[in-house]
Amino acid sequence: MQDTNKIARFLLTFLLGFIGSFIINHTTLKPNGWKSRTCAYFFLSMITFGIYGLVASICNLTFNEGQGSNIGYFKD
Repeated sequence: MQDTNKIARFLLTFLLGFIGSFIINHTTLKPNGWKSRTCAYFFLSMITFGIYGLVASICNLTFNEGQGSNIGYFKD
């Protein structure tokens, strides 16, 4: 189940960006105790011509709840 969530977060973030981040925050795809930085996905992806969206998507595959910080997320 955990791997499925990581792949789903990756695809939503990569393909849908802002909307995908919003969906992640309001479904079971949200990691326990974390929220995604919804606006950051949208604005930083626009500013960096999609590079931030790609980096954040890849980081969703390596997301670690034990770390103090993860790209695109903050603790509740």
